[in-house]
Amino acid sequence: MEEGDTEPLPEGETPQNPELNMVIRESTPPEDIAFISDQTVEKLTHGLIAHYLPDLQDSKQALQELTQNQVILLDTLDQEITKFKDCNSLLDLNSLFTEAKIYHTKLVNIRKEMMILHDKTSKLKKRALKLQQQRQKEALEKEQQREKELERERLLIAKPAKRT
Repeated sequence: MEEGDTEPLPEGETPQNPELNMVIRESTPPEDIAFISDQTVEKLTHGLIAHYLPDLQDSKQALQELTQNQVILLDTLDQEITKFKDCNSLLDLNSLFTEAKIYHTKLVNIRKEMMILHDKTSKLKKRALKLQQQRQKEALEKEQQREKELERERLLIAKPAKRT
């Protein structure tokens, strides 16, 4: 017999590999069981592994590369999202600065108006004070004029002569 050929076991003997024994029992009826030598099983196993292992290793390598590329893409996507957020925040900042400039201009204008109003009220107060002083002066002059007229009238009033 050549290597790899199956040789039947004498009646009542089972193969030494319990897993193989179980597979054989489950898959074939007991009378059709052909037993394979351990050497043949090992060679078949090595052949099967040698046949599929390079493809599996290539697939594993390809999956690792894909995973690595996916991680790189996710990082790049996160960076791009961050850039967009920064751009949006810059736009928000620009609008805030524009708005602040507008409000600053409004405040400056209000301040100018308040200064103008303050100047006007100061001038009006001075004018009112001058008018009040002038009226008081006129009233004083009128009062003095009236007193002079009363004095003159008193002097003009005839006095009775005294008897001597």
